[in-house]
Amino acid sequence: MSRARSAATAIAALLLLTACSSNKPDATDPDIPPPSGTSSAPVDLAPVKATAVVAGLTSAGFKCGTDEAYALCTSGAASVSILNGDHPRPPVVSVNASGPADKAAAEVAKVLPKVLEIAHISQPQDITSWFGAQKGKPTAEMTAGDWLVSYAAEVDTEEPGVHLTVTDKLCKTACQAE
Repeated sequence: MSRARSAATAIAALLLLTACSSNKPDATDPDIPPPSGTSSAPVDLAPVKATAVVAGLTSAGFKCGTDEAYALCTSGAASVSILNGDHPRPPVVSVNASGPADKAAAEVAKVLPKVLEIAHISQPQDITSWFGAQKGKPTAEMTAGDWLVSYAAEVDTEEPGVHLTVTDKLCKTACQAE
């Protein structure tokens, strides 16, 4: 093969490679979602009813039942309370664990990302990170999109533990158990 022909073949291959690689989607294209776990920006998730959250938690290995106005799902030492009703999304999702604050917080932290994902609560990475930063505090609150997130650690009580409650700020009626 001549040098000119080899050079022409190499140039053609380079042009073909360049043309093919330009067909890749642009990472900044707003129609293409970022890969999972790469952004803590608010995610617009479709609402999911309480019954769907309970079904999702059951599928994820939680044991679920009903406790008056709430569905109660447990995994290990953590429990999740979901306010029942026909709301477009559960007005209250609470993750709790009993015991000394550090151990209880660790139990909540184990299940928190999965609970937030299944309940379609926006900004799960922000909430999870914020929860981790509450160690040693008795109470704290933050807002994540349309959700109010409340943290409480009960230390000097008959039933010590840690509670993280996520409340839908858009709920207007029957938003709390009576």
